[in-house]
Amino acid sequence: MGSFFASSINKTVLVSMLFLASCATVPLTGRKQLSLVNESEVMTMSLSQYDQFIKSNKISSDKAQTERVRRVGSRIAVAVEQYLKEKGFSHYLDGYKWEFNLIEDKSVNAWCMPGGKVVVYTGILPLMKNDAQMATVMSHEIAHAVARHGSERMSEQLVAQGAGTALAVALAEKPQQTQQLAMAAFGVGSQIGVMLPFSRTHEYEADEMGLYFMAMAGYDPSQSIDFWKAMAQNNTSKTPEFLSTHPLDENRIKRISEKLPEAMKYYHPQGGK
Repeated sequence: MGSFFASSINKTVLVSMLFLASCATVPLTGRKQLSLVNESEVMTMSLSQYDQFIKSNKISSDKAQTERVRRVGSRIAVAVEQYLKEKGFSHYLDGYKWEFNLIEDKSVNAWCMPGGKVVVYTGILPLMKNDAQMATVMSHEIAHAVARHGSERMSEQLVAQGAGTALAVALAEKPQQTQQLAMAAFGVGSQIGVMLPFSRTHEYEADEMGLYFMAMAGYDPSQSIDFWKAMAQNNTSKTPEFLSTHPLDENRIKRISEKLPEAMKYYHPQGGK
């Protein structure tokens, strides 16, 4: 028992040392996060998985809704780029080539992969009553990517599996497992079969950053409340929050309401409703 206890302490100390030596700062929130993976490697894996996804899924033929997704997404992207440039975080978008696609799928889902590859599923469209509510979703997903939540999850998993094994080493030694880890970490849809969910910390952070991003793009952040209420009505799961990585709807809405006054400071209407 003594050696086990000592081993546990040593591992805790090692993880703490790794965190101190390999931490990054999330734009806007200032939270420190574990960052053990090389972003260029993450970007390469991300683009590869994205290309596979696009080839194996049906892109929507609805021109009006596709244009809507691209119009809203492009406005958010411009606002994000401008803000990060002003604050000295432009390097967080190195290698980004924005792309916005609408996919024929009944799932109520959307995601953004590192590199600015954003996908919205047709199944979530009925819950978006206007462009601002679409911006709520897209800004939230873009925030996950800008905050490098996927890379953070990969770092945490690499620590759990090998106490800080570098991504390049993991790819060389266990390429298939590492690729699966990457797909899960990027949060790509249900066709993967298993998805590593974002933590409550990540979800709340993406909610907050998303509010700011949509406001910067000229979309009324107060519309996010109506969207999440619609999501709550659509959500049939009543799993207690402590058993789930995602916030309960009422808790999420409460947190967003608390952040709204700050988000409104960034809001300058540009015709987005």
